[in-house]
Amino acid sequence: MSMHPHQPDSGESGHAGQRASQPGLSPGSQGYFPGQANPSWMGRVEPEYYRPAPGHAGAPLPSVGPALAGGGGPGGGMRSAGLALVVGGAALAFLSLFLVVPFLLANTGVSGFAVGFVVSLIPLTAVLLTVHAIDRWEPEPKRLLFFAFTWGAAVSVAVTLLIQPVFALTFQFSDVADLQTYMATVQAPVVEEFAKSLGLLVLLLLARKHFDGPVDGVVFAFTIAGGFAFTENILYFGRAIAESASPATDLAQIFLLRGVMSPFAHAIFTGTTGLIMGYAARRWHSGASVVAFFVGLLPAMILHNRWNSMGEGFLVEYIVIQVPIFVLAVVGVILLRVAEIRLTRQRLLEYSAAGWFSPAEVELLATPRGRRTALHWAAGYNRRPQMKSFLHAATQLAFIRQRILSGRDIGLHQAEEQHQLHRIVSLRAAVAG
Repeated sequence: MSMHPHQPDSGESGHAGQRASQPGLSPGSQGYFPGQANPSWMGRVEPEYYRPAPGHAGAPLPSVGPALAGGGGPGGGMRSAGLALVVGGAALAFLSLFLVVPFLLANTGVSGFAVGFVVSLIPLTAVLLTVHAIDRWEPEPKRLLFFAFTWGAAVSVAVTLLIQPVFALTFQFSDVADLQTYMATVQAPVVEEFAKSLGLLVLLLLARKHFDGPVDGVVFAFTIAGGFAFTENILYFGRAIAESASPATDLAQIFLLRGVMSPFAHAIFTGTTGLIMGYAARRWHSGASVVAFFVGLLPAMILHNRWNSMGEGFLVEYIVIQVPIFVLAVVGVILLRVAEIRLTRQRLLEYSAAGWFSPAEVELLATPRGRRTALHWAAGYNRRPQMKSFLHAATQLAFIRQRILSGRDIGLHQAEEQHQLHRIVSLRAAVAG
């Protein structure tokens, strides 16, 4: 299959192409800032950072797919999260188990631990499937998601156990009536959210190229929180087995509360921190990341406190307060995904204006319906894996461009952009056959 040389789309991409071809324009010149450079509230670009996409020099690119000029190829992706992060995280998680596992066994016994572990897999599966759904558009590296989960399930729990006794000493200075209430409503929100979100700060500082914005912040936060809730559920479910005269009844009651009514509680708490840190990641520098970490802790701690403070009127507060918070979180995630899709489409249109894609291709590469069409077409030629790789590479390219336009490590990302553009050409050939 073949196609004519790419022509800029009418409207925005055409303007971008005209500006890209004008001589004498330099970054910072506002004469070539497209009106649609900011298609949504996510990842806004200032005129002084805007620059046209590099032009495609060479023969017309072959068209593949149903009006699609795209290609597939091996995954690869960005490798910025170094071996030190993965190995260091694994080592921390391993060491944490020497504190966490004995603590769990002491409180649940062997049989309680075993039952709690198995039952805790149910709410964990719900959280991880949600993470997968949110992360499908621009998937994070599996090694970083593994780091996030192990941080939540082991490291953050160990940090909580270490700080908890020290924090309990502050009870004498509080106005809370009893220690148990104080630990639930003050200590747990402060210490647990700090311990969980510390993993987000590590990811943002050491794997910053993969921490692109609020969607990534939510994905990493949900994964960390899912790990933490998994370990905490083992404790609660295991205690129901070990300490109750009617373990089956108590386990069912606790599972209803934690596994059915609130499997996403920790995810929503920590998700607010990830959301705020994700916004800070758009304009990268270490100071902003640390400030965002502390600012993001505040809503997480408040939400956590409100949940743990529900008492005799639990059911009413759950319906009136917690259910609307959950609905708001769902709506927020949907809006984030919509904004992410719009941003991807606009950045690929800018590459289209430079000759790398046709406007029709962009609609297939940067819209959910277009992607389904492209994958269905590729499946008919036994090239679905190659097409999936190409779609992933095109999305990565759009986000690389977003980092360049946000003024973040411009030279580094421009070199990565050139590498990714060469990958796009080879991946295209793999799909074209």
